[in-house]
Amino acid sequence: MTSSEHRNVDLDVVKGFGEEWTRFSNETLSEVELQDIFEQYTAIFPWDQLPVDAVGFDAGCGSGRWAKRFAPRVGRLHCIDASAAAIDVARRQLAGVANVEFHVAPLNEVDLPAGAFDFGYSLGVLHHIPDTLDAARACVGLLKPRAPFLVYLYYSLEGAPALTRALFRVVSVGRAAISRMPTSVRHRVCDAIAVCVYWPLARLSRLVDRLGRDPRRIPLSAYRDRTFYVMRNDALDRFGTRLEQRFSRAEVIALLIAAGLESIVVSDAAPFWVAVGYRPESVPATAT
Repeated sequence: MTSSEHRNVDLDVVKGFGEEWTRFSNETLSEVELQDIFEQYTAIFPWDQLPVDAVGFDAGCGSGRWAKRFAPRVGRLHCIDASAAAIDVARRQLAGVANVEFHVAPLNEVDLPAGAFDFGYSLGVLHHIPDTLDAARACVGLLKPRAPFLVYLYYSLEGAPALTRALFRVVSVGRAAISRMPTSVRHRVCDAIAVCVYWPLARLSRLVDRLGRDPRRIPLSAYRDRTFYVMRNDALDRFGTRLEQRFSRAEVIALLIAAGLESIVVSDAAPFWVAVGYRPESVPATAT
């Protein structure tokens, strides 16, 4: 076992995401579009259950785009990422935000007190970590009893149309090759995918939607109202990352239960899967 495996971090993945967030900091993206995406991710988050001046953590903060929207609604937010490059982008995004602290560390090595946090979230991160369950347990260990944890995990395309599943198999083969290309080549190839695949399918979906038909059977229909910037970012995220894991709805629930959560709710709306669970009351606050 290599040291990186023991630490539950893939250093190539960390490097790739540092490059991604340096290139796609989201600083030029409209606040309206970012807020719309944020509301999709947080639609089931129990804002009304948080205590006044709640203290929480962002597990895998990336560019800080979601931390920027959580921070004004809480007392203190700890942004954690294994990539120093990503943290640099997040610091710039959150410059002047006084209630945010930054930590460069893998989730299972971050120097934060166990059982001390009123909430936590990890949006689009845990499925890029070698041992997703171990990373989820590390997050749960930071929570107080009855504190909520919000997570977004890639779904395994259960119930998706046959065309979408077939395209995904092609994507998986392509990703294995593209993610190992030199950085500049990888970025150009992913931009080409955004131009030739994401944009046409998204605009076809928008046309079908405006004609009063259901576009959801069209692959990438979720991008029908997204800008090309988001498509480029997500194409790099999907094709440029060496490691990703996908889960069915039942597997998400099983994972979160195994991580130590209860009262789990999984959203029925896109993006799939967004879920929230709570650390049990019976677990001592200092347990890990």
